[in-house]
Amino acid sequence: MPLAEKVTFGGSDLDRSAAERRDAAGLEGALANGAAVIALWRGKPLVQGDPQDGPCHLVRLTADHPVVAVKSHPPIFLGRIAGAPIFAQDISAWKPTEPVDEAQIGAFLDPTIQHHPAAPEGSAFRELRTVMNQLDARDAEMAATARALVNWHDSHGFCARCGAASTMSEAGWQRLCPACGAHHFPRTDPVVIMLITQGEKVLLGRSPGWPEGMFSLLAGFVEPGETIEAAVRREVYEETAVRVGAVDYVAGQPWPFPASLMIGCRGEAVTTEITVDTHELEAARWVTRSELLTVFAGTHPEIRPARKGAIAHFLLEHWLADRLG
Repeated sequence: MPLAEKVTFGGSDLDRSAAERRDAAGLEGALANGAAVIALWRGKPLVQGDPQDGPCHLVRLTADHPVVAVKSHPPIFLGRIAGAPIFAQDISAWKPTEPVDEAQIGAFLDPTIQHHPAAPEGSAFRELRTVMNQLDARDAEMAATARALVNWHDSHGFCARCGAASTMSEAGWQRLCPACGAHHFPRTDPVVIMLITQGEKVLLGRSPGWPEGMFSLLAGFVEPGETIEAAVRREVYEETAVRVGAVDYVAGQPWPFPASLMIGCRGEAVTTEITVDTHELEAARWVTRSELLTVFAGTHPEIRPARKGAIAHFLLEHWLADRLG
């Protein structure tokens, strides 16, 4: 699909320069010579601008900047942009002077922001979901990559083979176990998300705990030994008892919340009767194309529009515009 790479986090001109990850001396030299560093606090990137007012961008610092003085991990080499190296630095060990609302930090969508006293004026640490649609493709890809890697290091500090503490290596793209020598690599979980249609209707579902009025496309993890197509059919049937026939791939989206690859598919339903699995969903319903137009316009009495930037919004928007082929 020609539009597929326009999905948020879908990619830009970041050269990941995998061979350089083993050049520790060269990367240390790049940092010492002023290479750009983006900072993250508890997964939230430091961004300039307010997403309510318009476009935002990642703040570029240097390794000696006071914002990144309190390091939680060694810097992670993201790659090169137009030949220039760029790194990510986790500073989650930094303690904001403002009170931190832990309930909001761990919520579905964290609205809080944190200000570092040494950060450039007008910048703040913001939840990536709140700014993802206001970042350009380059910044979005870097933020998603950095967040996913930081999440992985935070949750994989011990060797899965022997249980010993592991250490970061390959500029953040591996962990090594000093006890048994095992190599561990960043994890990405494949998730199918599917636009299930029958004629002029699309199937939407709602998970427990979502904000009021939020419905989205059905989604679920691909299981071991399962094809993408089989995962689509299984997940839809398990959650709604709707049977799906033909399945096609549409587009993918890295989704660093915490570490998924969303595999966007389109499927044709061969049955329409819904029986909701209440362990998985709170509700599911068929929505007509004309009804979905009112959802996107924000005038539907029960359903809120899908969040911009998410692949569900992308798939629904292009289905409405008849651009999925």
